[in-house]
Amino acid sequence: MKIKYWSLIILVTVSFSCKKLTEIFPKDEDNTSNTTNPNADVNSWIFDEMKNYYLWENQMVAKTASDNKLAPADYFESILVKPGDLDRFSWIEEDVEALTASLQGINKVVGIRFTPFYANTEKTKVALSVAYSLKGSPAEKAGIKRGDFIVKVNGQDLTSENYSAAFSPDNLKFTLGDYNGSEIVANSKTVDVVKAEVQTNPIQHYSIIEKGNKKIGYLVYLQFLTKYDADIRNVFKEFKSKGVNELVLDLRYNGGGYISSSDIISSLIVKNLKPGTLMSKQEWNTQMTSAYKSKYGNDVFDTDWLNESNNLGSLNRVFVLTSKGTASASELVINNLKPYMDVILIGDNTYGKNVGSITLSDDKKRWKWGMQPIVLRTVNSLGQSDYGSKDGFTPTFKVTDNAIPFMPFGDVNETLLSVAIQQITGVAASSSNANARIKGIKKVDVLNSAYPLENPKLEIRDMYIEKLPGQK
Repeated sequence: MKIKYWSLIILVTVSFSCKKLTEIFPKDEDNTSNTTNPNADVNSWIFDEMKNYYLWENQMVAKTASDNKLAPADYFESILVKPGDLDRFSWIEEDVEALTASLQGINKVVGIRFTPFYANTEKTKVALSVAYSLKGSPAEKAGIKRGDFIVKVNGQDLTSENYSAAFSPDNLKFTLGDYNGSEIVANSKTVDVVKAEVQTNPIQHYSIIEKGNKKIGYLVYLQFLTKYDADIRNVFKEFKSKGVNELVLDLRYNGGGYISSSDIISSLIVKNLKPGTLMSKQEWNTQMTSAYKSKYGNDVFDTDWLNESNNLGSLNRVFVLTSKGTASASELVINNLKPYMDVILIGDNTYGKNVGSITLSDDKKRWKWGMQPIVLRTVNSLGQSDYGSKDGFTPTFKVTDNAIPFMPFGDVNETLLSVAIQQITGVAASSSNANARIKGIKKVDVLNSAYPLENPKLEIRDMYIEKLPGQK
């Protein structure tokens, strides 16, 4: 009963009710009401669940030493081990249903990701260069596209202090801008958008670029979502049928998702796929390891390569476009492939997250809190996991993605893609169209190289599982 049956843990997470986890650990007993401390029961539940599953449970404070009078969110933070240092990623939400929806790529949004940068030489104004509009989102329907500039929201100039908060209202009016050769200035075009619930389609773009004898598959993938596993297999089916012999995987906007989906993409790419052999392993805390190995065997935490019929076959290398926002399940794909082929990273250092989480909620429905604690660490088939720091993976070719306006996905002169194409072909992409990236471009100082979402609270950089070890 290997981990392939439960590896829908996301290096972003899916919601678990405690009822699903009682196979090894018994349910907590109903607590009696405490009128003098209304937080006592929920905080007791928080501590007990963390003690069962938290990766660093052996370093937690004793329950009697914790302050159970704190509000639940504050209490959760108070029992984390070295938050911001050792544990940079565990979190809690007041509404587990909203948490679960977000992990599945469903959010109430306008639907844009952008790069903020100073619009004028005095650095008093900020412009947002749109990286993409989500498919089917209000932004896309309103015609906002990659490369557009937003300079005002609801008539207000954007600054380094207010651009994040500017997207708070549900009804928004964007004023677009143009680059005049030195600054981004407002034009006469405004766009009205209203936030709506949007299901992220992670396959933002794919195409095949032909250069000489090279057929380059290019895929922009935004989030590892199980709902789209069949679609991603179909993309690779098309790549394979059309003879793709090089691959560029654009993960610069991908903050993670389900581990099971990252296993699929890894198995579609790896050279000389051998289904049933070891891809990676997961490390859990001592009591989880002992309990599950005793019940299911020593290989319960192993993940094997999958039998993916659309595996590209004999690729010797893969090019991965990266940024500070490339995290978790994205980094897991990189780590899975490294022992088997050349993985060439182009862009910025990745986020540095080699640990994953599960969602814990109360099956008795006494409260709606949902926790997303770190419960596992991943290693590849060679036992390697050396990217779990704030430096992440270091790119093979460090390229600053700061040339505006952003060019369309798949354009051979796009900043990061052009470097991959040059490495593949030995010819600079812009040599055939010298003005494409020279005339009318500007290199800017970006304020956030991780391409923030319109709502920072929706930014999840994680990997998660849907099922525990041994569960089918």
